[in-house]
Amino acid sequence: MLRPMSPSAIETQNLTRQFDDVLAVDSLDLTVRSGEIYGFLGPNGAGKSTTINMLLDYIRPTDGSATVLGLDAQTDIKEIHQRVGVLPDDVGLYDRLTARKHVEFAIDVKETDDDPDALLERVGLADAADRKAGGFSKGMGQRLRLAMALVGDPELLILDEPTSGLDPNGARELREIVREENERGTTVFFSSHILGQVEAVCDRVGIMNNGRMVVEDTIEGLRDEVGSDTQLTVQVGGDPDGVAGQLRELDAVTSVSVEGSTIRVGLSERGSKTAVLSTIEDAGLTVDDFSTEQASLDDLFASYTSKGVDTGPETAEVDA
Repeated sequence: MLRPMSPSAIETQNLTRQFDDVLAVDSLDLTVRSGEIYGFLGPNGAGKSTTINMLLDYIRPTDGSATVLGLDAQTDIKEIHQRVGVLPDDVGLYDRLTARKHVEFAIDVKETDDDPDALLERVGLADAADRKAGGFSKGMGQRLRLAMALVGDPELLILDEPTSGLDPNGARELREIVREENERGTTVFFSSHILGQVEAVCDRVGIMNNGRMVVEDTIEGLRDEVGSDTQLTVQVGGDPDGVAGQLRELDAVTSVSVEGSTIRVGLSERGSKTAVLSTIEDAGLTVDDFSTEQASLDDLFASYTSKGVDTGPETAEVDA
């Protein structure tokens, strides 16, 4: 059954957290609309988990404010915890307890009258209800944690790296469950350091880096930002350092990087690889080989989180 929704599920203003000399979250202004799936992206250490911890009052902000479901994140925390489901990053399960016992424990904590078997059914674990969690795969463990997060029919789900360590099938299954819960009316706040894990499911994404929000848009908006740029990779004979400046002066060349005998050139939709190759040859170099690849959303993600380092289209995630 769909529930009525307030305009925003999460809202922060100037939210800041300082740890000694480390500014973990820096003046964050964030709005997550009720009913959407919001992807909260950034490399490990970007400030995502610190932000979540402040939303749940596990730590207090140095400055600024936050509301969750219209409630103050510092003074209304008991009600927030009753109305929010949380799947934390890598919280352990009890090996000797069955799946049903885990869910019953969460029901006792929230003091609800949920049916544990119905919740296990929702996450695809009905057949494993009486199995001990110590024998679960990583994917089964994440689905069990999600069943526990769903206790109390939460209005908001906060998922911190929910697909971490899952194989592609496990990650896909978890995304499908998230989508189904959103269709029931639940707002989802999905934190991840891997763009591909949220690309297929999120309405909007915000990318954090070094404690700051560096870009926020829909997936379609990010695609428009990427456009149809192409990466041209050229293997040359000779010293290519001197040609980089000439290449940057060409129309529609958006970026140039040189590493050893490899030249990488970003071209906009108007760009011509012929002009690039001719410029390289006119500089006295030989073109031994070249290839082109279409830019992707992962390239854009990497460009916002790699501190200005040129990144090729093969980049699929930001390492810890």
